This record gives sequence, structure tokens and C-alpha cells, in this order.
Amino acid sequence: MAKRTHRISGLVLAGALFAVPGFAPAEESRGYTVVGDAIPEPLTHARGDATRGRALVVERSSTCILCHSGPFPEQKFQGDLAPDLSGSGSRWSEGQLRLRLVERLRLNAATIMPSYYRVDGLDRVGTQWRGKPILSAEQMRISVTYLGSLRE
Repeated sequence: MAKRTHRISGLVLAGALFAVPGFAPAEESRGYTVVGDAIPEPLTHARGDATRGRALVVERSSTCILCHSGPFPEQKFQGDLAPDLSGSGSRWSEGQLRLRLVERLRLNAATIMPSYYRVDGLDRVGTQWRGKPILSAEQMRISVTYLGSLRE
């Protein structure tokens, strides 16, 4: 797969992610193909587990709920910088959700949301994190499965 070069500014949030104790970088990333506004094929063919995906989304070290809110009544503090995750599965297909997590910059050049899986062409990435995705292919799969299950 040919590498694409993108300039990313404002990745302060991604830097904050790695300051969270106990959060470790994921494995090397696998290739993916973007078609329109989606990545139609899963990054792994393992079955997604929505329950595990929910646990990952509400875990503060994943940073989702630092910016997003959603159907997480047990989480007292939720973000309001980004769209509410409620109804994500009604608004976007799994492929569209996957692209939003893998490389949000492709859809919004001004985003502060980090690319959770893309590793090439990023600026301001600490040396120890270069070339490593934030979430593994399995973590991406379960996150997308959970977000896709949110219909209301």
C-alpha cells in the first residue's frame, strides 16, 4: 500500500492519550482500503464483541469520552467537544465508523481527534509512538461493533 502524506496539526489530544498511566501502544497496523467515506472491510476477521467495545469506549484511557458523550449513565463526566455517540449506528455504517476512527483527518482536515489506527504521515508524534497505532486491529473491531450497535 502506498504511503500517503498528511499534515496534522493540533494533536495535543493524542499526546495527552499517552500521558495516561497504563495505556500502552497497540501492535503494528494492518493495511486497509478507503472507499468513498468508509473503510468497508474490517481490519481483522475476528467477530466483534460489542460488550468489550463498550468497555473500551467508556475507559478514560481510550480518550473517547473525554470529548464525546453517549449512553453511559455510569460515567459522571463526559465530553462535549464532539458529537454525542448515541445513535452512531443509525447515522453511519460500520465502514463509515471505521474510517472515522482509523483516520478522521480524511473527513475533517481541522479535527483534533487523533487517528487511532493510521500511522503514516503524522506530525508531532513522540519518538516511542511513531509507527504504532493507538488502538489494535482487535480494539478497532470491537469499538466499531459497539458504536454500530448504538441505534438510538
